[in-house]
Amino acid sequence: MKNNDINEKICIFGTGGFGREVLCCLIDILNVKKKNIKDYALFMVDDEFYINEQIMGINSIPVSEFNPLTHYAFIAIGDSTARMKIASKLPHETRYATLIHPSAVLSNWVYLNEGTVITAGTILTCNINIGKHAHLNLHTTIGHDCNIGNFFTTAPAVNISGKCNFGNNVYIGTNASIKNGITICDNVIIGMGSVVVKNISTPGTYIGNPTKNINEKK
Repeated sequence: MKNNDINEKICIFGTGGFGREVLCCLIDILNVKKKNIKDYALFMVDDEFYINEQIMGINSIPVSEFNPLTHYAFIAIGDSTARMKIASKLPHETRYATLIHPSAVLSNWVYLNEGTVITAGTILTCNINIGKHAHLNLHTTIGHDCNIGNFFTTAPAVNISGKCNFGNNVYIGTNASIKNGITICDNVIIGMGSVVVKNISTPGTYIGNPTKNINEKK
């Protein structure tokens, strides 16, 4: 389900900071359609943490009450690895919402997979493929001919140049920049403000300008 097809409730899994930001994104989407957020949104919480309270005026349910036949889900957990674990635990027949903020700019040549959110101010140009459960945070830009894996995350103000390829479970920190034509393997974290100018073929955490693996010997 994408923006134009919102006609069933969406259960937002995650009540932390990003979960609440996803709610704000959904509010903006529904305001354009003149729909009431309370008619279309719920928070969803693990049973062991469920205390039956409203969050920002929105009702919550325990995971055990989630019905994938009548509700869509959206996993609003910033950590890519945690997001992947949650997706593996939800029912196989779960349907996932894909949310695009009204202020985001996407060409007709952008392909989005299920469970992805494109937040405010984000710009995606052309011939871009985005994997499942990707989170593109505020004012991310992605250039032409990029291929992006599943459980991909950008923090705010990330700039990705054209012809880049990303594996699964990649996290890019705030204000990081990726040079044109870069390939990054699975399970990589790019620190905030970092500048990637060479391909990354080894999983790990990379920081600096230019980026270096923090576990590399000096």
